[in-house]
Amino acid sequence: MCGICGWVDFRGNLEERRTELEAMCDTMACRGPDAAGTSFHGTAALGHRRLAIIDLPGGNQPMTRHTPDGDVCLVYSGETYNFTELRQELRARGHRFDTDSDTEVVLCGYLEWGPALAERLNGMYAFAVWDARKDELLLVRDRMGIKPLYYYPTEHGVLFGSEPKAILANPVAERVVDADGLREIFAMTKKPGHAVWSGMAEVEPGTVLTVDRAGIHRHTYWRLEPAEHTADAQRTSAHVRELLDDIVARQLISDVPRCVLLSGGLDSSAITALAARQLEPSGQQVRSFAVDFLGQTENFVADSLRETPDGPYVHDVAGHVNSLHQDIVLNPQTLADPAVRRAAVGARDMPVGLGDLDNSLYLLFRSIREHSTVALSGESADEIFGGYKWFFDQRAREADTFPWMATLNTQHAAGSNLLDPALAQKLDLPGYVEAEYRKAVGELPRLEGESAFERRMREISYLHLTRFVRVLLDRKDRMSMAVGLEVRVPFCDHRLVEYVFNAPWALKTHDGREKSLLRRATSDILPRSVVERVKSPYPSTQDPEYTAELQRQARELLSAQDPAVELLNEKLLRDATDSPAEAVEPTTRDALERLLDVSVWLQQHSPTIRV
Repeated sequence: MCGICGWVDFRGNLEERRTELEAMCDTMACRGPDAAGTSFHGTAALGHRRLAIIDLPGGNQPMTRHTPDGDVCLVYSGETYNFTELRQELRARGHRFDTDSDTEVVLCGYLEWGPALAERLNGMYAFAVWDARKDELLLVRDRMGIKPLYYYPTEHGVLFGSEPKAILANPVAERVVDADGLREIFAMTKKPGHAVWSGMAEVEPGTVLTVDRAGIHRHTYWRLEPAEHTADAQRTSAHVRELLDDIVARQLISDVPRCVLLSGGLDSSAITALAARQLEPSGQQVRSFAVDFLGQTENFVADSLRETPDGPYVHDVAGHVNSLHQDIVLNPQTLADPAVRRAAVGARDMPVGLGDLDNSLYLLFRSIREHSTVALSGESADEIFGGYKWFFDQRAREADTFPWMATLNTQHAAGSNLLDPALAQKLDLPGYVEAEYRKAVGELPRLEGESAFERRMREISYLHLTRFVRVLLDRKDRMSMAVGLEVRVPFCDHRLVEYVFNAPWALKTHDGREKSLLRRATSDILPRSVVERVKSPYPSTQDPEYTAELQRQARELLSAQDPAVELLNEKLLRDATDSPAEAVEPTTRDALERLLDVSVWLQQHSPTIRV
């Protein structure tokens, strides 16, 4: 796991622009604290920050192969889980290897297969190849979009980086956010390829981007496609288990300490139990970590999203699989610390407004990094297996919009009153969301003979796997890499995603519950309490002391007429700061979180807002 960046200028000599490239690299020091490197090739310059995971002494980058027709240079971020098999195949084809790293396998794979290499990779990755033989840059992103990759076309080439901040560090890139950028920030959706910053774009998942003197060319090498599923429930669940066993075994490979993230839900508990089984024959004990809040279990109050606290279930799983477990317990003062918010907003490059959800995740990862460098996560199982409540809500199923928007009544949703009224009118968030929804449902090909109900459930799954999950994956990547922690997501293995996507809804919910298919495939290794537990999202603190501190910080910004106030609904914010902390509704607290996030973002990036 690392950070990559680079610059191609077909009319310049970038040997003279080392300072700019190094500045781009420096913004991602947290992604790669172990090493830094740059490589210059006349019209192209590539930079790399390394987090050493595989072959610690031999995997430094940029990595170059010299050929009679010109150099081929690679900068790579992520992990290729089938690199051992690929190395064997490449050796049989005459390639020689100087290291044990997966990076060298990817480089030799490109030399052998060119851009078609992407179709052979199993993993999470974003990489760039400068091929001097063709005077061409290749940008490649994994199928699910686990690893981020951005680019910024220029007059004579392109800038690229793992994060927007790397691109924005180059003076060629303008720090402008236009109306669509604001819409992406405040609407609860994710437009494929959009990067918030004007002129910047995101390499879409499953895409190869080629940049040459003629321009930028795109090729999609993977997309979700409907296909007939003929296996019955028993064979389907058995195959899911076979896939999970193989996936977890591959993703446990590491030359540095690794662990699992455990929440006590079905998803993370399954990964924890599978990892424990894989490690047991070698006498190893799986290490697990969970986030909790001071007094949360004792004072927990059920709400519409969370019926139970995580703590008891976490400990059930830890005891069941005999993991070496540690709770990371956070207090409201630490959660509300402005320094923590600055770190979280800076990691994401945008003011998402998730507040304690982001802050606690950052603090969890920071604590884990003291013990481990790699963590396995249960992220994305809800999107793949159908775990959210709105999958089962008839109103959400039938709504002519993204189903989560039909269910979640939050300030994040389009049409909210969070924004300044004049700005809200200009942005027309409902219209923006509607257009994106129409585009999304129009992308999915029809499967012949599919019933109207099955088609709708397939559409809902598609919306989650191409819109909703990408927000969560980006969040997980940014927060973890902000502290130099690599988080792997076994459920995003494309083989599993493809297989479960095409399983009929009746198989995914054969017992009438959410994620029935996953529950059946893993119930034999889980405690009964977790098998029977109802879905509970990532935890949020219920401590009114946290809300009170948000109110105090918000009052300071309102009194100072902070620039963030100009973008938001000032009356709503003032009302929110005047209410007793215990009486503040979740949606109102969201508004306070957004104000604080926007204030930090404006300070950090100084964007020019053009609406």
